[in-house]
Amino acid sequence: MPDLPDPDDYDRLSLNWNELIQEVRVIQTGVQILTGFLLTVPFTQRFGELNDLQVGVYLAVLSGAAATTALVMAPAAFHRMLFRRGAKLWTVEAGNKCVIAGLSLLALTLSGVLFLVFDVVLGVGTAALTAGTALVVFALLWWVVPVKLRKRWPVE
Repeated sequence: MPDLPDPDDYDRLSLNWNELIQEVRVIQTGVQILTGFLLTVPFTQRFGELNDLQVGVYLAVLSGAAATTALVMAPAAFHRMLFRRGAKLWTVEAGNKCVIAGLSLLALTLSGVLFLVFDVVLGVGTAALTAGTALVVFALLWWVVPVKLRKRWPVE
């Protein structure tokens, strides 16, 4: 059954949708560049020198990048497949959830990429410290600060 919004809410939903898509454009570009870079790594000369841990991390971050791509592109797919079906409210809400999940996975993926690079260059100890620090920074900037600030402003 379509979720036909109240005519007064339609403008708000359209604004929310447009804001969501603008945010997706920012995220999507970075994720696509990261994924493209990761896809080239096995074809480099040094890839054969990676140890089992490094290969495992590489495969995990490549999978994370692909899953992040799927999550941040999902809102566009939802919109296209449900266009003119009266599902704008669902599309905005589901798209929002996908982007939040995509950002969470992106934080893990980027931290894993940092782990891999620092492990290859400086060793596993420095890699673990760097990846852990990155996760903390992502968690603070992408989750803790916004959640804390949500209490200051009501839902529009």
